[in-house]
Amino acid sequence: MSPHGSSSPVLPLLVLSLLLLSPPGTFAGGDGRPPSKPIVTPISKDGATSLYTIPVKGGAPLVLDLAGPLVCQPGSPDPCCACTAYSYNPPSGFWRFRHRGQRGSGDLTRTPLSANATDGRNPPFPVCFPAYAACAPNGLLASLPAGAAGVAGLSRQPLSLPSQVASRLKVASPFELQASPPVELAEGLRQNALPLLVNPKNNGAYYIRVHGIAVNQARVPVPAGAFDLDRRQGTGGVVLSTVTRLTTLRSDIFSPLINAFDAATSGIPRRKPMPPYDLCYEASAFGSTRLGPGVANVDLMLDGGRNWTLPGASSLVQVDERTLCFAFQNMGVGATVANSPAVIVGTHPMEDNLVLFDLEKGTVGISGLLRRMRINCGNFNFAMGSS
Repeated sequence: MSPHGSSSPVLPLLVLSLLLLSPPGTFAGGDGRPPSKPIVTPISKDGATSLYTIPVKGGAPLVLDLAGPLVCQPGSPDPCCACTAYSYNPPSGFWRFRHRGQRGSGDLTRTPLSANATDGRNPPFPVCFPAYAACAPNGLLASLPAGAAGVAGLSRQPLSLPSQVASRLKVASPFELQASPPVELAEGLRQNALPLLVNPKNNGAYYIRVHGIAVNQARVPVPAGAFDLDRRQGTGGVVLSTVTRLTTLRSDIFSPLINAFDAATSGIPRRKPMPPYDLCYEASAFGSTRLGPGVANVDLMLDGGRNWTLPGASSLVQVDERTLCFAFQNMGVGATVANSPAVIVGTHPMEDNLVLFDLEKGTVGISGLLRRMRINCGNFNFAMGSS
């Protein structure tokens, strides 16, 4: 990663490839043909902020925020606008404090965006399309990655980017990664998708139901109902976030989890904890596997007896050449404020997973670490070509 905060290379650091499903015939392609295909864009990770961006604003990046309600960009108010929108700064604090974070008001305007159509295998032609966006005060977005043109909200709210682009599409798309033979992932994820939960207090965010957590296949003893979403209060539950790097857990879940992981790794030499990490190890003590450092798996226990397995590449983070640390964080004091989830699943465990959201059906499919199949998100073919 660059010490100057420039974006890291795209392909090795993809979280997923964003499929914004466009209504057939709605947007004109670069060659004049109306695309009846989804559109696709690569996702890059910024080295300085660990935020993820997509290059849809004239090639300039927009920061991804799964819970964000709309697209917001810096700029002067448009005198032709007739309504006001409230923009926000996702990096201004942890997700649970979004309602306390930096906010501002600005006119709602239309902005040009562009991406490439896809048949699920490659992007055959470009697509340009307008989207509604909030004009945010320049200072509000000052903490975004260098060169970022704003924020792309990906929530289920009506003005989020996928809602604007995908509101009428009824055609499913494949998603094929280059391998020998090629690997198609989307259909399997659709057939085994998880239901998304709705938090009435934050109905744009993506919550999943988690029944428990395990280390080395042994269930961690957490209080009954610790992962439950209280819909009346808007608290609890497990939410996916692209503006929080580490998976962050309420103290009653974090404490037994780190104790269980500590016990499962008792034979591995420790290093001094390095905030915000509470448990760190001598990196050279781990064996190397294609799933990262050889260490006890952490499993999120999901509906239908399924697990989201987090091996070493997802449960540990490299801090420096000598140090690997446990990639989970304690929410600490103030974790019971309004709208606070029990668990925020951050970007680190989602890296090199295909995460497929179906806004119409209200489901999400999660592939698990693609390295298990000897592929990664960089295997998608972003080269322009005909289909």
